Amino acid sequence: MAPAERDRVRPDNQITGNIGLYFSCYKLSMLGWNVMPTSRNARGVDIIAYSRDATRFRGIQIKTTSKRNAVPLGNTLDKIMGDFWIVVNSAPDSHPSAYIFHPAEVLQFANRNEKEGKPSYWLEYKTYSQALYGEAWDRIGRGDI
Repeated sequence: MAPAERDRVRPDNQITGNIGLYFSCYKLSMLGWNVMPTSRNARGVDIIAYSRDATRFRGIQIKTTSKRNAVPLGNTLDKIMGDFWIVVNSAPDSHPSAYIFHPAEVLQFANRNEKEGKPSYWLEYKTYSQALYGEAWDRIGRGDI
């Protein structure tokens, strides 16, 4: 391993989340959407996108992992909201990849486990990384037409 690779510091969770958020904002902007990140760590969607003529709006949640791992959804599914979900894999040494879902699909694919009476939910990589969802920005549509 080269010294530069060995010395590279893995980003913390907040930086990893920023990578996914701003990567998604960039991609949506390239599709003609006006994009605004919302308050971080507030309940609700992470991005509000609206069309150029402000007749169409999209509320979007972003989940980002630093590896091709399962995506934690928390201890309840009542936070599954918005018009779309984007899962971003953002390994620090490669280009981010994105998977686009409707909230109903996230609910459908959610796995559940219970430990000591406490539930937890997540999306498995093998489930969300299907070709149908990968880089499927067309599911959200264009904001400039």
